[in-house]
Amino acid sequence: MANLPILEAEARPGTGKGAARQARRDGYVPGVVYGGGKDPQSINVKFNVLLKELKAGKFLSKLINLRVGDEDTTVICRGVQRDVTRDMPTHVDFLRLSERSRINLHIPVEIINHEKCPGLRKGGVLTVVRPEVELKVNASAIPEKLVVDLEGRQLGDTVKISDIALPEGTRPMITDRDFVILNISTPKGLISDDDEDEGTEAETEVAEG
Repeated sequence: MANLPILEAEARPGTGKGAARQARRDGYVPGVVYGGGKDPQSINVKFNVLLKELKAGKFLSKLINLRVGDEDTTVICRGVQRDVTRDMPTHVDFLRLSERSRINLHIPVEIINHEKCPGLRKGGVLTVVRPEVELKVNASAIPEKLVVDLEGRQLGDTVKISDIALPEGTRPMITDRDFVILNISTPKGLISDDDEDEGTEAETEVAEG
């Protein structure tokens, strides 16, 4: 788990609401690091640094190297509390991880090769049922995204989770059914036009007969 983004924090000497309020007044977001067979540790993260990370996106689904003093720990954010009026972070929770840790994450779905999809070129409608999928993954092999290739897909095609190659050791949280990721449906207007064409052909055959 090399080359992880580094998030620097400071150990928070006090605990409780009073210490947390003081941290906020000093420009920090109070937090806690827990798990990994160790005692929870109270920390402070600079408000502006955390806010920047949150705005960058995917903060809750990526591994982080949390640096507290001289100690580095691989963590994943497990929750950010926000002020109800300003929507600003007021507390953050981190879970310690090892390479053998297994966690649940929502992984985004990326769709490629729209221009190479015969179904879309014929006027089909692409419906994305699941823009992200919850997976149980190994901390050492977290996929950045799930890729669905539309090349060669026809009208009426459906892509299910079983059609996507997952990293070894990764499985969907939903295991009782092969759920749909997306489908390419035929528009009602196109169906009507096809029916009219078939009707015209049938009338022609009758007339010729």
